[in-house]
Amino acid sequence: GLIVADQGGGAVIRKSLDFLERSVRPDGSWPIDTNLAVWLTTLGVNALASGPRLTDVLDSKERAAACTWLLQQQFRREHPYTGTAPGGWAWTHLPGGVPDADDTAGALIAVRNLSDATAETLAAAQQGVGWLLDLQNSDGGIPTFCRGWGALPFDRSSPDLTAHALRAWRAWRGDLAPEQRKRVDHATERAVRYLRKSQHSDGSWSPLWFGNEHAPDDANLTFGTARVLSALVNLPDELAPATEQAAERWLLFSQNTDGG
Repeated sequence: GLIVADQGGGAVIRKSLDFLERSVRPDGSWPIDTNLAVWLTTLGVNALASGPRLTDVLDSKERAAACTWLLQQQFRREHPYTGTAPGGWAWTHLPGGVPDADDTAGALIAVRNLSDATAETLAAAQQGVGWLLDLQNSDGGIPTFCRGWGALPFDRSSPDLTAHALRAWRAWRGDLAPEQRKRVDHATERAVRYLRKSQHSDGSWSPLWFGNEHAPDDANLTFGTARVLSALVNLPDELAPATEQAAERWLLFSQNTDGG
């Protein structure tokens, strides 16, 4: 765009061209992202925490280092591109990352798994939880980046992001101040209502992220259903028992004959 506007001789253009040359793959293509350090760190930590005790696989120094690193990646100021408030996390620690619901929820859960509620972690959690609460759409679901941008896919509520936010709220609920805990409870009820409405008649959910190019509308129902079910099972039974049972049936029915 800048070159077409006859701005091709500036330093900005030269730096951009250098970046493109350095990031091209051997086959001539470019990836959409080159660094997912925050996302992968939260995935790794939360996977380890779901198995044996995290203290058995990461010693205190390793847990503290991971927690400190994640806390350092939280946005503490309004984001210059999206204008979103402080408190969220992006998928990368490099410039160009934008705070989003999925990475904020993952980071909140990881920090909870790595550390007790110290003054530092609780302050970060309160801000992160508040960021997700403010992101909730009027239909009760959670969008990707910003509430109320319009009709783009990223602005719409999605079951996978809503489920991830539910897990993050649940992880910190017991440590929050009474007023914020009330907000979390209200937001949880609204989110569960959204998930009930967005569940397909066969018990599955369509996620926004991580699609399947071989399926109708590129919808990865296995990912969406698994992500939502992992959130619902940690909620009180009275909130969504029928929803859970339908999702379990769909997953069991969808298993391949080879076990996968």
